[in-house]
Amino acid sequence: MDKKFYVTTPIYYVNDKPHIGHAYTTILADVLTRFHKMSNSERKEDRSFFLTGLDEHGQKVQQAAESRGMDPQAHCDDLSPRFINLWEKLEIQYDDFIRTTQPRHKNVVQSILQKVYDKGDIYMAEYEGWYSVSEERFITETEKDSGDFRDVKKLKERNWFFKMGQYQERLIQHIDGHPGFLQPDSRKNEILGFLKQPLSDLCISRPKTRMDWGIELPFDKDYVTYVWFDALINYISGVAYLTDDAKFNKWWPASVHLIGKDILTTHAVYWSTMLFSLELPLPETIFAHGWWLMGESKMSKSLGNVVSPLDLVDEYGVDCVRYYLMREMVLGQDARFTMESFIKRYNSDLANDFGNLLNRVSGLIGKYFNKTIPAVDKNTEAEDRIKSTAEKLNDIVPGLIEKYRLHEAIEEILQVVRGVNKYMEQQAPWKVAKEDLARAGTILYTAGEVLRVCAVHLAPVMPKKCEQMNRILTGDGLLDSDWGGLKPGFQLESHDALFPRLEMPKAQ
Repeated sequence: MDKKFYVTTPIYYVNDKPHIGHAYTTILADVLTRFHKMSNSERKEDRSFFLTGLDEHGQKVQQAAESRGMDPQAHCDDLSPRFINLWEKLEIQYDDFIRTTQPRHKNVVQSILQKVYDKGDIYMAEYEGWYSVSEERFITETEKDSGDFRDVKKLKERNWFFKMGQYQERLIQHIDGHPGFLQPDSRKNEILGFLKQPLSDLCISRPKTRMDWGIELPFDKDYVTYVWFDALINYISGVAYLTDDAKFNKWWPASVHLIGKDILTTHAVYWSTMLFSLELPLPETIFAHGWWLMGESKMSKSLGNVVSPLDLVDEYGVDCVRYYLMREMVLGQDARFTMESFIKRYNSDLANDFGNLLNRVSGLIGKYFNKTIPAVDKNTEAEDRIKSTAEKLNDIVPGLIEKYRLHEAIEEILQVVRGVNKYMEQQAPWKVAKEDLARAGTILYTAGEVLRVCAVHLAPVMPKKCEQMNRILTGDGLLDSDWGGLKPGFQLESHDALFPRLEMPKAQ
């Protein structure tokens, strides 16, 4: 994991109220970035770049602004802090937050449009077909008949089209030749299935007479850009494409675009063919994760089952929410959110295993060693074995993270924590201390040091709590997973339980 790491989230729709789906993708990007920084052998902060932001153009934004009696830009300026403030509350450390209304983005979009037009990849044609107002795009007859689209109407108008279809075979070859490009495999198969049918060209404009809230086409002042052709470009405008070659060449191609599975086609097909036209390399990976479900249903405003991450954080704390979201979803599959599963996961992993181990170790050091970290007398096979399991995490965790098996990486760390709890039961330092204090000190030092190492590995997931644990054990917030960070003679301070048990909410 020593190479550069450039991760993106989708740019979120400015009209949306942030929900747990938005929070999940953004926390995931943050966790992956933190793991990468921690695993980079040179510990270079400038070896990673994390981009997120907002999609602020399109018909729905214009309509929402009009309904509020506001200018669209003022509407976007008013709504954007909802996301910025939430990311701050969720401990998200992004490197850049891009908005599609910013001049730095709009200028790049117009330059790209001109570039693709000059290449001959954009042409005008009249099109008649079904238009989905909610999706802001033309849909096929098959899509219309599926019943999945609301607000469908027949439209006939002249528009500008991108010659997407001519890149179909090249895209298929790229997918076949780069096994890690579309992940998981089920999504790769989905796109390859989609590409078995002839790929249509993409309508990339909207006449201003119908909708004027967008980026104007540089070669036709009567049209604005289709919102997806605008939005996808953020991934390169955000790293200074056409404005700073050194920065762009440093970060592009992206290491991974993290997206929800519902926007897979726009990324895997639209974006890839746009990059082909620009003669730019494709991202290394597009990873489409699943949906968070409430029962059997996807969370949605229309169903009224959206979980607010702000409410969860206010009630239970940011680190608990981050841990649950990262541990509970198998990347690529759907996950079900319930308060019961949230509290069970918290109590089992954090209160009973991780937090309880800290309470036991610090409590026994307080009782038998006057709160002072004891020295190691002589290791037995039991200490060597538990130390070895902790040191192996230095290889196991980065390996799983690199394969986007985040839930497994977390489970590996928790298995080590559970192993230390078992070690404590077997060694019983509270009994040993009555006859052999030096031996009891060795046991407690070993347990404490493994706990500290596990806290380091979990820090990307729970930055605040793990730093707090590290300070309790060492007095230092600096995190390093190498063995020996626990210093004999350091005096522990008294502390409250980091993860007090939660009670299951009573049914209303």
